[in-house]
Amino acid sequence: MTGAGWTLVWMCVLVAVNQIGFGAVVPALPLYAQSFGVPVSAIGLAVGVYGLARFAGSPPAGFLSDRFGRRKALALGGIVTALGNCWCALATSYPEFILARFIAGAGAGLIVTTGQIVLADITTVERRGRTVSIYQGVFIFAAGIGPFPGGLLSEHFGLKAPFVAYSLAGIIAGLVAWFAVPETRDAGHVTRRRGEGAMPLLAQLHRLAGLRGFVLACFVSLANAVARTGGLFSVVPLLGSLRLGLNVTQIGFGLALGTVIGFLAAYPGGMLVDHFGRKAVIAPSTILSGLSMLLFCAAPSYPWFIAASIIWGTASSIGGAAPSVYAADSAPPGLNASTVSIFRMAGDIGYITGPVALGIISDQFGAVTALIIAAALLVIAGTLFAAFAPETYRARDGKK
Repeated sequence: MTGAGWTLVWMCVLVAVNQIGFGAVVPALPLYAQSFGVPVSAIGLAVGVYGLARFAGSPPAGFLSDRFGRRKALALGGIVTALGNCWCALATSYPEFILARFIAGAGAGLIVTTGQIVLADITTVERRGRTVSIYQGVFIFAAGIGPFPGGLLSEHFGLKAPFVAYSLAGIIAGLVAWFAVPETRDAGHVTRRRGEGAMPLLAQLHRLAGLRGFVLACFVSLANAVARTGGLFSVVPLLGSLRLGLNVTQIGFGLALGTVIGFLAAYPGGMLVDHFGRKAVIAPSTILSGLSMLLFCAAPSYPWFIAASIIWGTASSIGGAAPSVYAADSAPPGLNASTVSIFRMAGDIGYITGPVALGIISDQFGAVTALIIAAALLVIAGTLFAAFAPETYRARDGKK
């Protein structure tokens, strides 16, 4: 196996451990937040503040990974994740819990952003779709399977138990980063032109803002984050509990099953991205993700809830890697870290605004209305990308 192959293997191990911990808190988070005596909109804040920390941490992640190396940035992310989630389990008030969630989110921001920078370092445009799909498939699978053990932990050991588990996962992820993940910083600088690495941040932002496809890929990432964190993580569990009478374990199992099915479709989706082009995957998968939100709204029974989870898991898995691939394709030479950081920030904006906005809408107009809005945002994002984004690579003609 090549050096890039081993790097991918260890990055998959790292992200699997970390994201299982992340997923474990999903079914417990709304109920744990409610235990402090707060409304649905405040539950959204508990999710959104995590995204705020990831958003704030993306630029430092790019800086740290360029200045000190990808491996050290990943290890630091694991440590901060562990500390934040340990504090979540020990919190005695809602404001304290929110602060702890912010710290945990900062650690996640370091891991998520630096992980994508590593992938941009080690991939070429011809195989980027398949490589990123493997990593993204593991990422989504681990986060999606996490709710099942998380639900079991909550049911048998209390709502604090998943946060303790996530803290342990952060420690393990940090150890994997420090002792096993190779350093890829030099590989990411191979294509740097003379003087380009010193480009000021505002100049980098201006250059990337002029790339229409990159901007639209950021919008797709934002829409997916709104639907995932605001819809799937915040509203869907409450809708399943209140409307269908599901318990935490049933909700966790349903979300996990959809992710397992989606995981099986991840690598074929990466092959499609590399062969037929990025647009041919991004647009339809984003629209299908929106339609799955509507199915959650209409689900009359648990089997229909499972069906909605499977459709969501499949569409988000196939389409989850493609926007990241498109963003990496769009990176100017030598600006991998900056491009990935800005792309991640766009998704984190959705992570921040989605839970809070959809939580408020749920309080005022009901959970169904909130999911319909999330679905509409996904359909709009997919349609705009199909209409206006240029293709960056297609194997059939071998051209950008």
